[in-house]
Amino acid sequence: MEIVGDLGFYVPLLFIVLIFLWSAIKILREYERGVVFTLGRFTSVKGPGLIILIPFVQQMVRTDLRTVVLDVPTQDVISRDNVSVKVNAVVYFRVLDPKSAIIQVEDYIQATSQLAQTTLRSVLGKHDLDEMLAERDKLNSDIQEILDKQTDAWGIKVANVEIKHVDIDESMIRAIARQAEAERERRAKVINAEGEQQAAAKLLEAANILSATPEAMQLRYLSTLNVLANERNSSTIVFPFPMNLSDWLKSMKDTSSSN
Repeated sequence: MEIVGDLGFYVPLLFIVLIFLWSAIKILREYERGVVFTLGRFTSVKGPGLIILIPFVQQMVRTDLRTVVLDVPTQDVISRDNVSVKVNAVVYFRVLDPKSAIIQVEDYIQATSQLAQTTLRSVLGKHDLDEMLAERDKLNSDIQEILDKQTDAWGIKVANVEIKHVDIDESMIRAIARQAEAERERRAKVINAEGEQQAAAKLLEAANILSATPEAMQLRYLSTLNVLANERNSSTIVFPFPMNLSDWLKSMKDTSSSN
């Protein structure tokens, strides 16, 4: 009877000790930190490893230091040129100061998500649609800089922001396609005009050289006649024959005869 009575005394005591140890001993992983409060007041940041707390006097809030990948929901954005688009993004951030992340803001993940949504709309609304599509890296950098500055008081470091999709209405896609086609036609016409201009400049240069030397012009006539004679063509070709060409040929013949 005494043994049974002793067991009845020790079992509740053992149960109390187990509850005490369960409340006092905490184990934090390498990527975790514990923000400890003593009677409601901040005491310290502990971890990783084995942590011993005073039950019912100290409380601990776990904080994950790993990088958080936050998917920003799709936002309706009106660009500076009044084009309505749907944009979503992803934000990479991590906690650098567990104390500030727990004390300064109620839910730092939710707060960062809401801030990312408003910043995304604000920044993209200051740019044209063409800039959203062509200068995505610059927009990512601008959004990341703004978020990092505003979340610094929460002990959070925003490492990167990436705009994933910019969805445009079907009618706007057709308009952009027509604009791109018109741009290609414009470039083709400009290139053609530049080619014509260069060709005209070269022809003018050749004409100046030939006009400065009559013998060169006459040799050009003869070369053209030679080309036409070698072609197998039955049609009759009327070719202008300069009057001074016969005199030049006669003078060339006399010169060769005297030699």
